[in-house]
Amino acid sequence: MHYVSTRGSAPTLDFEGVTLAGLASDGGLYVPAAWPRLTEAQIRDLRGLSYPALAAAIMRPFVAGSLTDDELDGLCATVYGDFGHAAVTPLVQMDETHWLLELFHGPTLAFKDVALQLLGHLFETFLSRRDARLTIVGATSGDTGSAAINAVAGRDRTEIFMLHPKGRVSEVQRRQMTTVRAPNVHNIAIEGSFDDAQRHVKAMFADPAVNGPLNLGAVNSINWARLMAQVVYYFYSALQLGAPDRTIAYSVPTGNFGDVFAGYVAAQMGLPIERLIVATNVNDILHRALTDGDYSAGGVTPTITPSMDIQVSSNFERLLFDVGGRDGAALAMQMRDFEASKAMQLTNSQREGASRLFTSMRADQAETARALQWAQRNADQVIDPHTGVGLHASLAAAETGVIERGVPIVTLATAHPAKFRDAVERAVGVRPALPPRVGDLFGREEHFTEISGEYEAARDFVLQNAASASA
Repeated sequence: MHYVSTRGSAPTLDFEGVTLAGLASDGGLYVPAAWPRLTEAQIRDLRGLSYPALAAAIMRPFVAGSLTDDELDGLCATVYGDFGHAAVTPLVQMDETHWLLELFHGPTLAFKDVALQLLGHLFETFLSRRDARLTIVGATSGDTGSAAINAVAGRDRTEIFMLHPKGRVSEVQRRQMTTVRAPNVHNIAIEGSFDDAQRHVKAMFADPAVNGPLNLGAVNSINWARLMAQVVYYFYSALQLGAPDRTIAYSVPTGNFGDVFAGYVAAQMGLPIERLIVATNVNDILHRALTDGDYSAGGVTPTITPSMDIQVSSNFERLLFDVGGRDGAALAMQMRDFEASKAMQLTNSQREGASRLFTSMRADQAETARALQWAQRNADQVIDPHTGVGLHASLAAAETGVIERGVPIVTLATAHPAKFRDAVERAVGVRPALPPRVGDLFGREEHFTEISGEYEAARDFVLQNAASASA
């Protein structure tokens, strides 16, 4: 499998190359040169496989030439044999139409574990082959940071610097990052928003003063390997609900667009997805883009769904590239203009291409709280606020006829409710407890460094503290 950049001028790489590179050298994001396609008969043959076996089957074409079948099978068995539920990502029925896909049974209680536990093992496999080290720089709106740190803490060949917006993640999210004691882990709290942190990370990849002395890698969803792993649970859930002989709709709480883009990939592979509902909070740049073609960033409004408090969704570029004719040069110009002005109008081909599969819904905080109350009242389910945004969109899509009657709608339950226990308690009067596997999270000492919101502060901290820079 070969991978190309959305901006057209970076070298074509294999799976090992894109996993270690993360961001393309031209500032773009890597995507497969062509989508692998499964027939209905091939999809039908996947029924009944365990999650590790299904993961290996779905990912096999993407890793071709970089991992042998035995290597891939072994990685999937190791990674997915250690989740808190035997099904890894179990389905829960709420009523005759609505389902929850629980993605929070990994070690840090969020959907990011499904991909990042695999990515940690991939890094070690590929770095060992090259006898190399990797300095990971990442930005998190809450869940990516803890999942990435858990995946690489204590590993010999990787070092991680994770930036989070000070005061804009939940206490559980913060502690899951800052209580990890390992010499290769560096937590950084920056003044500003997630978008500021993400911008600093992208700038470091483009800065020869950083990406020269250091071999940088990415764990954010700009890394293709993360998206690839997330494709699996769309197949896993759809097969249980009757695919390929039945279409399924999905509602996805969306910030950086990676999780919902994995659904798009599944559809390109042949999975019969009726619609992908992009569910946003009041930071609704994606809703505006998909509804009116207006991809213009505004200020970030803090909400009870901090992982979605984003105005620039990196992975949206992958969709614009694919539905806009895969013209890397044209998209590079479009993205440069956006990065300069923070405003962009989608082209007609981009809007039409996206509308064939995507729709969007927006939820404010009151609507999100009502969705949490509906889940508890009607299905005896306590869900987190991000999942509540997705459920609000699911219910609205069913009520307004956006999704035809008889089509099951799966809401991706992206985090355990205990990660946002204050917001959950305010909405439904129940304070969810942390699962025993999290241990004494609130008894551990925190360690992190606070810096200003300037790029230079982040850059200098990484250069001064990276083991490979000082070696």
